[in-house]
Amino acid sequence: MFNVGVEIRERRRALGLRQIDLADLAGASERFVRELEHGKASVRMDKVVAVLDALGLELSTSARRP
Repeated sequence: MFNVGVEIRERRRALGLRQIDLADLAGASERFVRELEHGKASVRMDKVVAVLDALGLELSTSARRP
């Protein structure tokens, strides 16, 4: 199963950013980034998109396979 938090953490680390650096770039709190990376179930989608944008990533969807 895809975990966006894991993808975000890996990309952040690959770019040499700390959580606070990413938070500043995305206009989010460090706590939000930390919770997002750890898979918090309830997050604001606009903030998720801002974090992805700051990392040069995008969110996409696809139909589930039966």
